[in-house]
Amino acid sequence: MTDIPSGQMTWRPPGSSECALHLRHNASEPWRSYKDFPQYLVPDPPGFSEGYATFLALLKLNWQSL
Repeated sequence: MTDIPSGQMTWRPPGSSECALHLRHNASEPWRSYKDFPQYLVPDPPGFSEGYATFLALLKLNWQSL
């Protein structure tokens, strides 16, 4: 994952009951499941929350956690 734009991440977007990683590139975009971004997807170790490995990888690339 190099040369990717930074963005925002959240575990539960407003109005959602699903607790899994959601992403967007900027505040004007709707939240989408991290699975909708295969270019960023990092497989999760067994027993971890859905999207945790992707969250850590994007955090290292200066994505903002909201």
